[in-house]
Amino acid sequence: MSGDSLIASNTGVTVEPIDEIKTRRLPPYNVILENDDHHSMEFVINVLEKALGYSEEKSFQLMLLAHESGQAIVWTGSKEVAELKQEQMLSFHETSANGQNLGPLGVRIEPAAG
Repeated sequence: MSGDSLIASNTGVTVEPIDEIKTRRLPPYNVILENDDHHSMEFVINVLEKALGYSEEKSFQLMLLAHESGQAIVWTGSKEVAELKQEQMLSFHETSANGQNLGPLGVRIEPAAG
């Protein structure tokens, strides 16, 4: 008998082989920090530390990457968690020295490549 055919047991009952179960993986999403000329470097670092739990050094590196290249991927994972991270980052608002509300950082999510 081949592995794909029915299997006869000593009880006379015929058993079908079980098909292999394949887990479907959800595609990952990136949380992307966009550069802007409005928010202070300290504010951006503070948001990354509080919203994503990053160290000051890692937050500084990501802030600098966004500043120099226009954007930085700051987190990658499931869509639901990426949306949560985005919301958390958008909940922080900076106020300038003259009292003007500068609003939240520019943050977006999009599917990760690959």
